[in-house]
Amino acid sequence: MSAEETEQNGTLIVPAAYEAGLKAARSVNAELAERYVAHTMIADPLADAVTEELARYPRVESYLFTEAGMDERSNELKDAPPIVREFFAEAGTPPPWVDFDEFRPGVRLFHRDSRLVLAGMVGGVLVEGFSSNISKSFFITGRLRDQGVRRLQQNNRHMVDIFLPHGLERYGDGWKLSVRIRLIHARVRKLLRESYDWQEDNWGTPISSAHLGLAITAFSARLLQHMKSLGAVYDAEERAGFMAVWRYSGYLMGIPESILFEDEADALKIFEIGHICEPEPEIESVVMANSLVNSAPLIAGITEPHERRNLARYVFSVSRALIGNEMADKLGYPPGHAFGVLPWFRFQSRFYRVLDRVIPRMFRNRNFDNFQSLLETSIYEDMGITYALPDHVYAEESSRW
Repeated sequence: MSAEETEQNGTLIVPAAYEAGLKAARSVNAELAERYVAHTMIADPLADAVTEELARYPRVESYLFTEAGMDERSNELKDAPPIVREFFAEAGTPPPWVDFDEFRPGVRLFHRDSRLVLAGMVGGVLVEGFSSNISKSFFITGRLRDQGVRRLQQNNRHMVDIFLPHGLERYGDGWKLSVRIRLIHARVRKLLRESYDWQEDNWGTPISSAHLGLAITAFSARLLQHMKSLGAVYDAEERAGFMAVWRYSGYLMGIPESILFEDEADALKIFEIGHICEPEPEIESVVMANSLVNSAPLIAGITEPHERRNLARYVFSVSRALIGNEMADKLGYPPGHAFGVLPWFRFQSRFYRVLDRVIPRMFRNRNFDNFQSLLETSIYEDMGITYALPDHVYAEESSRW
């Protein structure tokens, strides 16, 4: 179902899990609450049609069609199905509101404060994202459980590449990875719908436009809030540029403009109302959030049990301080406190920034150093780009992608 079809039908279809949240959110912003819940039943018609068509071809052939489209190899793409050619033609045409020059201050912000960007992502917005029902798709597929480190590296690789100069222009890796994510979402949506595990009447469409629209507000406006808590300083132009990069990346990922934020204020509204509409975190959210934090030492290459436990405890404490005790408790975090964690983090961040310039790598706090190392590993790991798509709903049974 598309946004246009929902509007024409005039009937709001409410999945059972969203009934209580919709009632509460209507008292805050009825129009946005209803729009958000309507999008829990909206998928991505064009990308879904592409994956349906590609599923008719052998895996290698569908991969080559996708690669040809990504790399603009028209001689090879001419043999692809018409729907595939239409998809890449549409994705390659920026909407009128895109201004690539507007991205520059946001790119500058990202590279100046990349450690704080990624700290806010790992400790804040990703775990907050798992508090929504999108955790159910991750839980069912087992992607974070089976290949958690690779999943996080891919997530960070995408973020780094969209913030490279020209990364979101047609030939950029940021553009390719954003479109790749759109196709992966469509394939996983198809696999979930065909499985016995997904309850559409209860949860809505798998990887719905509502969840993607909510996620992009977290990656942008909510992340800016977390970065400020961690000590980042930025001006209005940099904030706007940061939001503009994420908005266009979200568009490339297939989020319809009917639920795609327009600016930072709009994003914060969607973030607030979306989370009110979402049901209370259930076991899937608890498992996913804790799996994410416990994957941190592995990304940093720390395998010694004592060091792994120490780093995980540190990440939990930073995350608790960012998301708040109430949410941390709902997500089953280990007992702890958030008092003083963020001021101490900000102090260390400033202190070590100066120390790096004066006396490199001396007097480092081990946990703080390890946490930064894990983020740097996520940035600089050379993942390459693969256009393979999953071929089984369960990650452990799927071919590598």
